[in-house]
Amino acid sequence: IEKNNLQNFLYNLARNIYMKREHQVTGHIAAIVTCLIWGTTFVSTKVLLQDFGPVDLLFSRFLLGYFTLWLMRPKKLRTEKGQEIIFVGAGLCGVCLYYLFENIALIYTQASNVSVIVSTAPLFVTIMAHFFLKEEKLQKYFFFGFVCAIAGIVLLSFGGGENVSVNLIGDLLCVAGSFVWGAYSILIKKISGFGYNVIQTTRRVFFYGLMFMIPILIGSGAKFHSSAYTKPLNLANLLYLGIGACAVCFVTWNYAVKMLGAIKTSAYIYAIPVITIVMSVIILHEKVTPFMLGGTALTVLGLVISEKK
Repeated sequence: IEKNNLQNFLYNLARNIYMKREHQVTGHIAAIVTCLIWGTTFVSTKVLLQDFGPVDLLFSRFLLGYFTLWLMRPKKLRTEKGQEIIFVGAGLCGVCLYYLFENIALIYTQASNVSVIVSTAPLFVTIMAHFFLKEEKLQKYFFFGFVCAIAGIVLLSFGGGENVSVNLIGDLLCVAGSFVWGAYSILIKKISGFGYNVIQTTRRVFFYGLMFMIPILIGSGAKFHSSAYTKPLNLANLLYLGIGACAVCFVTWNYAVKMLGAIKTSAYIYAIPVITIVMSVIILHEKVTPFMLGGTALTVLGLVISEKK
């Protein structure tokens, strides 16, 4: 009997280790896919802001994302007492404020500038996780990787010196966006501990984000022009942002946070400026420079170092 118990113990231990490692691998894959898509959204948003205002564009894409999540899983989410306030905070920070700051910043400054500054979000995530999530431990490799990645990002976007347009208003909005994304990451980590389906929790977060947008829509006097929605290019970009970047990517990102933790997942944000530059070369036919190559190498190296245990 003792021998059988030992065999069962060793089997269950090996199985748990394997399952945990498998979940971590899928978490990394989810984070990579998310950042690959999010890295292209700056270009799409910049195109759409020619015909849309920042608030009505934000509301349109997340409303589309909300209904997409309903189609994916129409079952209603029932929460326990005291949990709803966490969803409210996540909707305010991660949906309403972060993307509002980002959209407005894209009006004042270049997309490359925005992608660089919002990549400082892991710093805020790390600081907040250190104080609010006791299981999130700060590792020396994270700080080494952070310095390396930021150096690469600065070289990537500002090394050329020719087309850099640093606007104080846009830059400050980006910093504010990074801060609220840090708060959103902590709230999502808490939500993941509730044990609910990730599609349902993401949809609930979208709902509160949209509710916070309505007063801003009314106050800003935003107008929805049907002609803007009927243009094929606008429609394609809006579907891409609403279904891909919102509905799908928020689910995969929240899943990654659940599997890897807020700090590890946030490190992948370093890769977004690299993807943005690559897409601008492919789509906008911008010239590849040594600064771009060096910055890409440093940023990827920083990501690898940050992920090292």
